[in-house]
Amino acid sequence: MTDYEKIYNFENLYRAYRKARQGKRWKGAAAKFEVNLLEALNLLRYQLQTKKYTLSPYNTFEVYEPKRRVVMSNAYKDKVVQHSLCDNVLEPILTRSFITDNYASQVGKGTHYGLDRLQEFLRRFYRKNGIDGWILKGDISKYFYSIRHDVLKTLIRRKITDPDVLWLVEMIIDSTEGNVGIPIGNQSSQLFALLYLNNLDHFIKEKLGIKYYGRYMDDFFLIHEDKAYLQYCRAEIEKHVAAIGLSLNNKTNIYPLRNGVDFLGFHTYLTETGAVIRKVRRRSKNNMKRKLKKMRGLVERGKITTATVEQSYQSWRGHAAKGNCYHLIRRTDHYYNRLFNSKEAEKCQKH
Repeated sequence: MTDYEKIYNFENLYRAYRKARQGKRWKGAAAKFEVNLLEALNLLRYQLQTKKYTLSPYNTFEVYEPKRRVVMSNAYKDKVVQHSLCDNVLEPILTRSFITDNYASQVGKGTHYGLDRLQEFLRRFYRKNGIDGWILKGDISKYFYSIRHDVLKTLIRRKITDPDVLWLVEMIIDSTEGNVGIPIGNQSSQLFALLYLNNLDHFIKEKLGIKYYGRYMDDFFLIHEDKAYLQYCRAEIEKHVAAIGLSLNNKTNIYPLRNGVDFLGFHTYLTETGAVIRKVRRRSKNNMKRKLKKMRGLVERGKITTATVEQSYQSWRGHAAKGNCYHLIRRTDHYYNRLFNSKEAEKCQKH
């Protein structure tokens, strides 16, 4: 079976449909697809096999948390195709060359894995150097919107040789206007974004010799005992990313290690005795309180159920529990119970 045949293999398409529907069965598009499931999957299979498949227009909308972004969501049938493409071809091939400390959107990795790696790096650094060190905290400016199609295609062609897979991948890359930018919201965009800075990851680890380095999509850190060397690294990184159409944003800077680092929703820092402390960032605390207050209003108007609120809150709570946040969680539990479990809240939910 060729790589392209894996994409339209019926069993793989069915598995892709099952993944695409997770959490979305109540949505109209998912329900419509499911009513005529065999027919819909066979049609997709035929369209892919004969290369008559085309992408539907994107549904474009804005989100404002944690920051303002334009999200381009694809049609349900296209989500199914992207799951099959990514799960059966792109991820197995593209991730082979990824460094361990490329954390995002991969099985067995993620935010908590990245936080644990940062914690381990800080402990290792302390054992060798104490608390006197420096950290270069970097961020790519408007990352997804700045990815050049020509550069991305070149990187993919070095990894994938099946011409039919390349036909599908390049159709997806070119599905937005212009020659720059990939849609936030596409599953494939996550893997493309991981690949786009893969050469930078290897450059930092192997050419610059940075032992303590990690990246989560466009957010990265370098830890070193010499500030001057990190200044040199920053200049080299700036040249490297400029060559592929990117730039560092103005938040990129070098800080004393004792100040700690903001990474993946937590402020992580070393104490004088070498303990690693992890606290939820203030913005995350405030965002959660605002979200709960907004959800209270939606519950009162019958727009969402308390079960939806509970699921969202428990997700945040699980995230916060990865840090040294016992008192914060207790305070937020109290706020949550006041909004949703008090007698006043119960009255609101009955009306």
